[in-house]
Amino acid sequence: MTISETATGERATHARAVTERARPPRPSSKPNGQWKIDGTEPLNGNEEWKQVDDGLSVRERIENVYSKGGFQSIDPTDLHGRFRVWGLYTQRKPGIDGGRTATLTPEELEDEYFMFRVRIDGGQLTTEQLRVIGGISTDFARGTADITDRQNIQLHWIRVEDVPEIWRRLEAVGLQTTEACGDVPRVILGSPVAGIAADEIIDPTPQIREISERFIGDPSLANLPRKFKTAITGHPSQDVVHEINDVAFVGIVHPELGPGYDLWVGGALSTTPRLGERLGAFVAPDQVVDAWHGVTQIFRDYGYRRLRNKARLKFLLAEWGTEKFRQVLQDEYLGYALADGPAASRPAEPGDHIGVHQQKDGLFYVGVTPIVGRLSGETLTKLAEIVEAHGSARLRTTPHQKIVILDIPEDHVEPLIAELDELGLQARPSLIRRGTIACTGIEFCKLAIVETKVNATAAVLDLEERLKGFELPHPISLHVNGCPNSCARIQTADIGLKGQLVTIDGEQVPGYQVHLGGGLASQDRDEPGLGRTVRGLKVAADGIADYVERVVTRFLADRDAAADETFAQWAHRADEEALQ
Repeated sequence: MTISETATGERATHARAVTERARPPRPSSKPNGQWKIDGTEPLNGNEEWKQVDDGLSVRERIENVYSKGGFQSIDPTDLHGRFRVWGLYTQRKPGIDGGRTATLTPEELEDEYFMFRVRIDGGQLTTEQLRVIGGISTDFARGTADITDRQNIQLHWIRVEDVPEIWRRLEAVGLQTTEACGDVPRVILGSPVAGIAADEIIDPTPQIREISERFIGDPSLANLPRKFKTAITGHPSQDVVHEINDVAFVGIVHPELGPGYDLWVGGALSTTPRLGERLGAFVAPDQVVDAWHGVTQIFRDYGYRRLRNKARLKFLLAEWGTEKFRQVLQDEYLGYALADGPAASRPAEPGDHIGVHQQKDGLFYVGVTPIVGRLSGETLTKLAEIVEAHGSARLRTTPHQKIVILDIPEDHVEPLIAELDELGLQARPSLIRRGTIACTGIEFCKLAIVETKVNATAAVLDLEERLKGFELPHPISLHVNGCPNSCARIQTADIGLKGQLVTIDGEQVPGYQVHLGGGLASQDRDEPGLGRTVRGLKVAADGIADYVERVVTRFLADRDAAADETFAQWAHRADEEALQ
């Protein structure tokens, strides 16, 4: 799909409510590649190489062949397909502008270095693990380190020659990159305050750990139709963006059965966004692993494989509906019926966990904000030292590109905050800094059209000065993405910027299409929903701060303060002139 085709397909205004759905594929005389219906014959090139070798075995070749022979020794199918299963993508060659992203082949776009994802299920890290990642960044990744909105830590400039040593260091402290990417069960998002929050409904750590230990690297689940994303939380802030995951478990209290989970399926964004749906089923703690395995197998067996742009679980759910999906799960995969269950209550607070909060044991956790998740190996190492100096050995990454430090004694809270401020990790950030995330962008990503991290950081620093005299009623989420694929969740932000080439004053320049008024439960929204687009509204890459200042000041002037109107509510009722 070309950039222009993607842009054309996105021009319709997104509905605010959950009624915006991915449409099921049109009826076709061709099979959809559903294994249980059409058989397992491969229907495209990706499916062919996955059946020959799904990627788990490529590790042996990386260690024994490619790390010794160098980049030029790598088999092309391994390089562009199977390497992903171990967290490795070739990164973008420097100097290729965004206008050429859609016209060059992957081979022309790629450098001989890798983007490398460290899988961190539940975002749970020890300071020892953090120090090891920091050392790897310093020794092998030119100091790069980004916290992703999937709770991973992502490194760059990795050479294939160094990968075996990196694996050795990671695995020595209990970390892995197994199935960090690819058509597999990717990292499990988990509540960053699992097991320690005073207001937690239920601790999902045992379920996250069991799924990871039993099924990550399981050959029976290593060839799914596309990526498969999981989220599990037991915190009332619903802090894992569950609405945009393939399968999610949200902590609730059943009036008769006690604490457990509400089961969601079929969420995903990209160019065809769709919020997940409740199956109306209550999942007891001892049923979570079975239910997860059942949903994953449904995707494996019934997911569409013929066309990759229709191969996510959301398209199957759109065809089946929730009633049939639940019935198939129970009848074919679980062998028992799940109890009906209530929906979770609306969160009373944002789910980013920024600031100081008391734990259930009387200690404190502190959530801090690195600008757009960008750190460095040196910062990670220093952070581990600071955390240990204040009596803790645990921290968490979050789905909002933030860090939460656990187990801090009360008399250490303020000294810790002061030291973290010097590292650029703020526990009391501006509401603009707090709400801004960005994807990798054109600096390293072969799919990107526009720069993101640098542009977003410059905009945040500029806006902090411009908006000093204004009192924002809540964080304004600003999500900056380098292409239409929405790794930075642009459709679920107050202000979402989708990277593309735009025409401004007759000249084509790097810029962004604007989505306004999206949000999820974890962002303290009345109702999850997708943002709207405003016809003709484009922002130049260097004009983010100008636009955000303009639209935010208009919001502050026009909002219904008596009703505590949010930016999202205002953006959906405002006329197009007010949003320009």
